[in-house]
Amino acid sequence: MSEKSFLTDSVIEHYCELHTTTENNVLKQLVRETNLKMMMPHMLSGKILGRFLTMLVELIQPEKVLELGTFTGYSSICLAQGLSKNGLLVTVDINPEIEDLARKYFKLSGLEDKIHFVIGDALKVVPNLNMKFDMVFIDADKERLFDYYQQIMGKMESGGLIVVDNILWYGKVADPEQNDRVTRKIREFNEFVQNDIRVTNVSLPFCDGLMIIRKL
Repeated sequence: MSEKSFLTDSVIEHYCELHTTTENNVLKQLVRETNLKMMMPHMLSGKILGRFLTMLVELIQPEKVLELGTFTGYSSICLAQGLSKNGLLVTVDINPEIEDLARKYFKLSGLEDKIHFVIGDALKVVPNLNMKFDMVFIDADKERLFDYYQQIMGKMESGGLIVVDNILWYGKVADPEQNDRVTRKIREFNEFVQNDIRVTNVSLPFCDGLMIIRKL
């Protein structure tokens, strides 16, 4: 999910968008249709996060990528764009109402052969995936971050990367007066990862906060 950053001046953010590689026409069309048809279009990954994901995949060249939280498929397409010839993205979303729109754009992008799309509860789907992953992008139910993390650790090889979105939750996690349930869950997750001896991690203050985690 992407919102205007609470940490970055809007003028600076706009400048950064202007100096980030332009989205292709399929992604631009997907943004427009998502805004027209979806109740919460802000859940769509923005241009900067999308380009970041593409570049990250291009740099590390994972063979298999897992995404938890497809929404209308913007981030899925960005991840798939960076894959090598034999790369595969498995993307999982619990909401069947987004399936037709996402599949439409997977086909329009020309990347549908690289994308295996599964509708279902990730905590039930992932254990039945008979493969290991080199990279995971988590942008699903924030209250279950810990559960997703623990589950996928067993599905990753040493050196694999986990990218978690929304770890700052509009800045609430850094404000001790903010104690709603979702904020507490994200804060607890961040603290757990920080103290997890199985990984190294870095938190980045853009796109509502990204944590990049490397399994040792």
